Amino acid sequence: MTEETTRKPETKKAESTSKQASGISGKSSTETAANETKIVTKKHLEKKPDVIFIGNKPPMSYVMAVITALSSGAINEITLKARGRAITTAVDVAEITSNRFIKDLRVTAVGIGTEEMPAREGDNRSRNVSIIEIKLAKK
Repeated sequence: MTEETTRKPETKKAESTSKQASGISGKSSTETAANETKIVTKKHLEKKPDVIFIGNKPPMSYVMAVITALSSGAINEITLKARGRAITTAVDVAEITSNRFIKDLRVTAVGIGTEEMPAREGDNRSRNVSIIEIKLAKK
């Protein structure tokens, strides 16, 4: 008997999850519209064409992102942002793009700094991470 009562709520939970995934839920349309608006706003903030965040991908991936953003014609200046070990990749991306692909692209500004990161699991101290911003602009 206890097994049956334990299994029934799990089934209902799974059904409600599948209803939410398919778009059927008990929420009103205004609540759903508000949630969709929040999602759209977050996506809009993440997709700024004039800022490229450098990470662990190969440098040519970011070079293609710079070329694509600048070739659209909407912007003439782009910012590369990186921190920690990705700083070397950001410098490589700036140099490869300006020397090999877009000859009239120049580095207009370089900003460096330190960002304090929270402590990792098991550590008791916060740590400092170096950051860099490289601005590239067409002449």
